[in-house]
Amino acid sequence: MNEVPPIRTRASREIWLSAAYDLFVTEGIDAVKIMPLAKKLNLTRTGFYWHFKDLSELHDGIIDIWQTRNTGIILDRCAMPAPSLCAALFNLIDCWIDNDLFDAPLDLAIRNWARNDTRLQDIVDQSDKDRLSAVTALFERFGRAGDVAHFRALTVILTQTGYYSMHVSEPRLRRALAGCQYVEIFAGETPSQVEKDAFLSRHR
Repeated sequence: MNEVPPIRTRASREIWLSAAYDLFVTEGIDAVKIMPLAKKLNLTRTGFYWHFKDLSELHDGIIDIWQTRNTGIILDRCAMPAPSLCAALFNLIDCWIDNDLFDAPLDLAIRNWARNDTRLQDIVDQSDKDRLSAVTALFERFGRAGDVAHFRALTVILTQTGYYSMHVSEPRLRRALAGCQYVEIFAGETPSQVEKDAFLSRHR
């Protein structure tokens, strides 16, 4: 006879957030409810309220994860020291290839949610401005300015957004090889073989 696992009354905030993240990315924000989460985790509804005032606070936790994991990483990678524009772009494009750096499914889920939530859309709009400013600043560090920096940065961002919006799926190395072509297009100059080799070695 199978034993029913004991129900725990409390768990960490991170456990609730992790379960909420999984539901959100796979099924959307409407699936992120307290009782389904409690059932999934074999926890009590009461345990939820040890960590969150209400469901909206849990939703805010998901938004915080997105801002740190996605917008934060883009800003960090753009600010990394680099000896050349191509090397700096390779640092950024690591995000588009390494799922541990940038969470594309989460970005898409957030944008889908924002379509029906004006408060979140304002947050997304500001995040997009911050991302664009960071990538623009990357180009400006290496002598591009004005519209040249702006539109090159916009092209970088829209290229990546197009990949996950269109659900493009390809092997990591193939995406990295494409990244070498994109860097040349974005920079308007050819990366050195040393720069390409260093980039590709990170994704083999």
